[in-house]
Amino acid sequence: MKRVAILGSTGSIGTSALDVARTHPGRVEVVAIAAATNVGAMVTQILEFRPRAVAMATGDAMDKLTAALGGSPAETSGVGNEGLCQIAAHPDVDIVLCASSGTAALDAVLCAIEAGKTIALANKEVLVMAGGIVMDAARRKGVAVLPVDSEHNAIHQCLHGRSDAELRRLILTASGGPFRGRSLAALESVTAADALKHPTWQMGPKISIDAATLMNKGLEVIEAHWLFGVPASHIDVVVHPQSIVHSMVEWKDGSIIAQMGITDMRLPIQYAFAHPDRWDAPVPFLDLTRQPALEFHEPAWDDFPCLRLAYRALEAPPHDAQSASRGPRVQRSLPIVLNAANEVAVASFLEGRLGFTQIPQVIAQAMDAHTPEPAASLSDVRRVDTWARMHAAERARELELGSR
Repeated sequence: MKRVAILGSTGSIGTSALDVARTHPGRVEVVAIAAATNVGAMVTQILEFRPRAVAMATGDAMDKLTAALGGSPAETSGVGNEGLCQIAAHPDVDIVLCASSGTAALDAVLCAIEAGKTIALANKEVLVMAGGIVMDAARRKGVAVLPVDSEHNAIHQCLHGRSDAELRRLILTASGGPFRGRSLAALESVTAADALKHPTWQMGPKISIDAATLMNKGLEVIEAHWLFGVPASHIDVVVHPQSIVHSMVEWKDGSIIAQMGITDMRLPIQYAFAHPDRWDAPVPFLDLTRQPALEFHEPAWDDFPCLRLAYRALEAPPHDAQSASRGPRVQRSLPIVLNAANEVAVASFLEGRLGFTQIPQVIAQAMDAHTPEPAASLSDVRRVDTWARMHAAERARELELGSR
């Protein structure tokens, strides 16, 4: 029996994880769940799964949850970051699925690692902001960090049982998003409603916009660097519109191993829960005879500049000798700036205050204004993150005013 805690249980990843638990009731027990403010969904989940611990983002949300249930929602409950950490470190939990979006889950992941829990990671920002800190903590505690992102989960499967010395490069696949094939000029007039229509995946608003700008793939490049100890020069991105090949690994002899499957997040979630075993599929099997031809294209770097910005963030400083060698580099500050500025710019776009092509402008201006430095502690991460958010918000306001 795998006893799991789900951080972000009411989001798309969290609900898929609960469906995996529903499919395998004799193998998965939902011990603890945490959500932001969706009280209605939490009530339904609590009544079905009867978790022992529950957390909400705010006291108001917890009060409403308690009132809706007519009493305490679980044996233990908490609020905010402290509540997330209580959930992540709960003594009855074996695996912590980090499915909450944004940067709020970083403390909870570190709490879970310190408590010796296996981490099933579906939050890109945790490693983009603090990959060195998180992976060093996991190595020190002997904790496995299992990727749930479909691309990194695919890489994890392809690398299984092979020596690092045999690896030539990782190949991350991208659908290309809803605007694949459009020029930069044509993207100036797209709306948030347009950008939210992803062609192959059903996701939350922030990650959907990241997929449309290709920043999502850029964040995945940084995440892959920390998960697998591979420099940017050995990580490539190819556009694969069908989203059947989830990612690939190329070996020194030229062989390429790919992981394929239908586009359903229950597969990588179940892989993380079951690891190192495999369970019966919770979804239909892939029938290649019914699939269209598989295409692979070079990304349109100039039309989607966010991808290049992510590589730039990972490779700073430019003369770091480790950038050409295997193994993670020392944690640096520029990915923190990239991530924070992107969150600010995407929020402004979703609110209708910025244009789509102004998202990379805000990010680039924040990166230009920052001098890369080591970020060896959480205080360093938070300091840089705070500065970047303030700077990006100022740049966004300037662009908004300039467009009127």
